[in-house]
Amino acid sequence: MLANPPPPGIYVPIPTFFLSRSSPSYSSLSTPLDPSTQSKHSLHLARSGVTGLVVLGSTGEAVHLSTSERSEVLSNLRKTFDENGFPNYPLIAGTASQNINEVLEQLRDAERVGVRWGLVLVPGYFAGASTQEGIIAWFRGVADASPIPVMIYHYPGVSNNVKVTPQTIATLSQHPNIVGCKLSHGDVSVHAQIASSPYIDHEHFHTFTGLGQQLLPVLSVGCAGAIDGAAGFFPKSVVRLYELGKKDSVSEEEKKERRLLQYKVSCVEEIVVKYGTVGIKECVSRVLGMGDRDGTRVPLMGGIPGGDKEWENWRGMVEDLEGVEKGL
Repeated sequence: MLANPPPPGIYVPIPTFFLSRSSPSYSSLSTPLDPSTQSKHSLHLARSGVTGLVVLGSTGEAVHLSTSERSEVLSNLRKTFDENGFPNYPLIAGTASQNINEVLEQLRDAERVGVRWGLVLVPGYFAGASTQEGIIAWFRGVADASPIPVMIYHYPGVSNNVKVTPQTIATLSQHPNIVGCKLSHGDVSVHAQIASSPYIDHEHFHTFTGLGQQLLPVLSVGCAGAIDGAAGFFPKSVVRLYELGKKDSVSEEEKKERRLLQYKVSCVEEIVVKYGTVGIKECVSRVLGMGDRDGTRVPLMGGIPGGDKEWENWRGMVEDLEGVEKGL
């Protein structure tokens, strides 16, 4: 039986919130989690129309968390949504291990606390010796034993630049327990070769871009949506862009709106591309007033390099999209 993919839409790869370095309980060895901010931020996204969340992905600093901390973050969020009117809210748990058994342990733990899907990062340690056949065997091994459906997380920037071909993804899409992929690179042609492929059952396998910068173009070639960092601080704007992009028929006014909105989202997204989770936390803190922009774990620290001076370079485009957000 084929497993079901996550619903189409906009998902946010949420950061994991930690207490500030100014906190009395701060330690460079184990910066304490901040579950209160985690819950507050996640509820804000759900109430703003975001379809679901990716927890413990690259934005979530998954590689900086222990097994027990992973469980704590996931169970806290599941409880938060259950107690606040979102009992079936979609959660996708990330994994970033190179070891199949450890990945399976993380997926089983996620399933135990009510998470419905896993997002499994492409292994990249042995980049020079990696083959497409090896990647296929690795993902099949994970999917065969996973208690929840899994998605392929293709992010060359954190996988030692290992590339997964569209043909490999088409092959893996035939597995009954592999239900989609997140493509975190800028190659729209690859998106098209996957999301438009006649050799993939797109009812069973959903393709998501990891970059809101290219949301409108990739929707036109069949992508199911985005797992987008900027939606973590401008959720309504990215959701609106998705809704406009999915319409079969749009007025001239709507065409102008979606083009201008894509432009504004693309501009703001540059801070995410440049600074990753550090940039996202900077924006969540400054735009939403949630969390501390210095609330990361080493070697990440200090917010965006340059602090207030660097922020001035982004202020105009951020405030431009902030005006849109407040009007939605």
